[in-house]
Amino acid sequence: MSRSIGKERLPPSQYKVDKFPVLHVGSVPDFDQASWAFGVYSLVEKPLKLSWRDFLSLPSRKSVSDFHCVEGWSRLDNEWEGVSFRTILEIVKPKLEARFCTIECDGGYTTSLPIEDLMDEEVLFAYRLDGKELSPEHGGPLRLVVPKKYAYKSAKWVRRIKFTKEQELGYWKKRGYSNTADPWKEERYG
Repeated sequence: MSRSIGKERLPPSQYKVDKFPVLHVGSVPDFDQASWAFGVYSLVEKPLKLSWRDFLSLPSRKSVSDFHCVEGWSRLDNEWEGVSFRTILEIVKPKLEARFCTIECDGGYTTSLPIEDLMDEEVLFAYRLDGKELSPEHGGPLRLVVPKKYAYKSAKWVRRIKFTKEQELGYWKKRGYSNTADPWKEERYG
């Protein structure tokens, strides 16, 4: 599953790391499997609320992708396992006016992306990394993985998805970072 490591694998101004750095806003939340829930709401035909067990029963898939941090490091060939955004989309059936998703997380963190960006086949709600359960420090039990964006769009500790007509400002966009976050175009700041 590993791809060749060449300069073309790294976006401009990025450098390769082997160890996965731990960065996040706030403290790592506790995970209580009995009370944890994942929800989808707003502009959807079928709102959704799933327990942890229900979420794990959804079809899963693996995806190998690179991970690029806005701070300049990239970790290559990460093997993620989880539920595809496309799977969630098929279940909830967004209304025609829905164009964006706000991802809501424990601790108040949010990020927002166009549905079009989330439809990429590598986008997952991941609960495993490199064959192991995703650690809380890396976003476990559940994190969004959006490989073609800077990592601040790959939100940790995901709990809800809100489908919207207009794009809402996420945590980092409110603080001056780019909403498009394309590492190949170095879209770091808004």
